[in-house]
Formats: sequence, C-alpha cells, structure tokens
Amino acid sequence: MAQKPTPPREALQPLTADEEAVVRALPSLIYALPRAIDAQMSREQRLSNTEYLSLMHLSEAPDRQLRMHELARAIEMSLSGTTRIVNRLESEGYIERVRCDTDGRSWHASLTDAGFTRLEEAWPTNLAATRRHFLDHLQGLDLKKLAAALRNVAT
Repeated sequence: MAQKPTPPREALQPLTADEEAVVRALPSLIYALPRAIDAQMSREQRLSNTEYLSLMHLSEAPDRQLRMHELARAIEMSLSGTTRIVNRLESEGYIERVRCDTDGRSWHASLTDAGFTRLEEAWPTNLAATRRHFLDHLQGLDLKKLAAALRNVAT
C-alpha cells in the first residue's frame, strides 16, 4: 500500500485536546492491558495469556490445527517465540506437532483434547480479566464503531 505524502506544514491541523488525550493514552493501553490480563491469567491459571490465546486460536481452526506460521500470526509473535510457546504447551500435553500432509517440511500445531479441556478451564479467568481490565472501562461507548475504528487503524 502506498504511503500518502506528508501535507505541507501550513495544511497540518493541530490535535484537539480530546485527540491529544487519545493519542497519549494509547501507548499506555498497548503496554498495560496485555500485562494486566497476563498477570491475572498467570496468577489464577498458571497459564500466560499468550498460551491461552494459542489454545483459543487452535480451538477455532479447522481440525483444531494451524501451521506454525499461521499460529504465530494469530498470536502476533515471531515464529521463534511461537515455537517456545508451543514447546511449553506440548510439554504439558495441550498441543502436539503434526507433520503437514501436503508438505513434509511443514509442521502444524494441533490442539489435543487435554488442551481443549485446559482452554475451557481457563476461559472464565480470561473473560473476567478482559472485562475487568478493558471492557468495563468502555461503558457507554459505541463498541461497534470502536471495533471498526480499531480495525481500520490496525490495517
């Protein structure tokens, strides 16, 4: 996608106070929210939020499996970071690696029945943490519009 050229300085519109507040709050949100959810997940479930998200994405995938690079993209981690997560979850019996049928060089991460059960056990904690640390602070906002705006920013 081509970048738009920067407009001339005289055409730039200063931020309003509300815009400035949003722009300044965003880095704190991006840093604090995952840490807060992760802390609650680790404390109550002995499962990191990234591990939880790995199990969740696999549970939603066809045949409960994804190629390693697809899982990495889904949990927004590097392939090497994803490999470490999968190693840990594999050692717990929650995930197994399965060689790809169509490409013998590729591996899939596959959710085991024990992994699905573990996901179901951890779900209430993740839901409570997500509500407490995020959604409860958005009461009164149009969440459809907010979701659409966040997707637009991300793309």
